[in-house]
Amino acid sequence: MANKTIEVERRDEACIITLNRPDKKNAFNLAMKHEVMAALREAGANPSVRAVVITGGEQFFSAGQDLNEALAADKPAQIWEMLNSWHALNDAMEQLGKPVLAAIEGFCITGGLEFALACDLRIAGEGATFSITSSRIGTVAGAGGTQRLPRIVGQAKALEILFGAEMLDAQEALRIGLINWLVPAGAALGKALELATLYGQRAPLSLGLVKKAVRQGMQMDFRSAIDLETYIVSTIYTTEDKREGIAAMLEKRVPVFKGR
Repeated sequence: MANKTIEVERRDEACIITLNRPDKKNAFNLAMKHEVMAALREAGANPSVRAVVITGGEQFFSAGQDLNEALAADKPAQIWEMLNSWHALNDAMEQLGKPVLAAIEGFCITGGLEFALACDLRIAGEGATFSITSSRIGTVAGAGGTQRLPRIVGQAKALEILFGAEMLDAQEALRIGLINWLVPAGAALGKALELATLYGQRAPLSLGLVKKAVRQGMQMDFRSAIDLETYIVSTIYTTEDKREGIAAMLEKRVPVFKGR
């Protein structure tokens, strides 16, 4: 079945997912969440895909939750369905064993920003703006923003952003660590694809397992996280890619990784 709310394309090592509801400023409805999750599953199952890049196009990233769906959700079951669909989507990106990059142009607001926070890395073009506006409309960020934001920018800065519901410009977003790279306007996708090419030269098992070690370790106490790291390192030391990587370094050649 053809996608109705997103576009998916391959470009070398990257799978590009473009949010495509321009008339709704790429607001997420249930269909878009399901289509993005399906595209993530397909990318995860394809060994030739080495990174996923998510973009909203050149004008804006996403306005967040579709407000028509939000307004209609006034019964507990409807509210839980809406919130759980966000959690399932963001968890799918965090659990994917490949880097997920957000290429952000224009505004990235509330649920759109919460979605971007679940990506591994964020690249923004000059002129991009960021905000979680929930306190303006009498709600609380419900797509994981109250938890992911302080883990990325720190508790005090997260509360400042959530209390004020004001727009942050791209320079401030870079300063506080909300984004990883700031590039000229219109260049976010290009930078994300450049990074995807770089990651395509790295061992895919290493990338997937380091992502698991960091993301799961951040939820643990330090000693348990070190134990997790030790287990992961012990596992990867038995792989073909580890033997190939070390042999290539000793032989002064480019390694050929197979994800095994």
